Amino acid sequence: MIRLASQSPRRAELLRQIGVPCIISPAEIAESVLPGESPEDFVRRMAVSKAQAIQARHPGDRVLGADTVVVLHDRILGKPRGREHAIEMLLALAAREHAVLTGVALAGRRTHYAVSRSRVWFREITRAEAEHYWESGEPADKAGGYAIQGRAAVFIRRIEGSYSGIMGLPLFETAELLARVEA
Repeated sequence: MIRLASQSPRRAELLRQIGVPCIISPAEIAESVLPGESPEDFVRRMAVSKAQAIQARHPGDRVLGADTVVVLHDRILGKPRGREHAIEMLLALAAREHAVLTGVALAGRRTHYAVSRSRVWFREITRAEAEHYWESGEPADKAGGYAIQGRAAVFIRRIEGSYSGIMGLPLFETAELLARVEA
């Protein structure tokens, strides 16, 4: 059993998919990008900080932390601040390639880290489609304003990398960390 430093139902579901039971223990940390911080450094800092924050409260437990960002032209697209922001993000991603980075950290006696880098290509998206998607409620709390496992799947022409990583928890990297790291 591990602790999952996240309140994401998708991450818990992905862990169950590979037979890893978990206790949900959300980490309350500030998620702001530091000046000059690269997207890679940001996801690492967030994943490690989440895992270590919960591990400090439960020192005998192994804790898994993760963070996902959508990156377009070296710029992190966070969660939408509202309707217009979500629509702007979707239209910016339309007919383009972007990256999705998910960092995953496992804290026990020591903290170990891995990152998943994926590429996603969207088809053209009309404003009406983006508005309709917003009305579904799905993009409100998602990095980049979309969920690959949901209705946004119709926008995606192609992916290269980890589907589960794009969802928020790269199972290959997570399983490797769990296999090699002891509490």
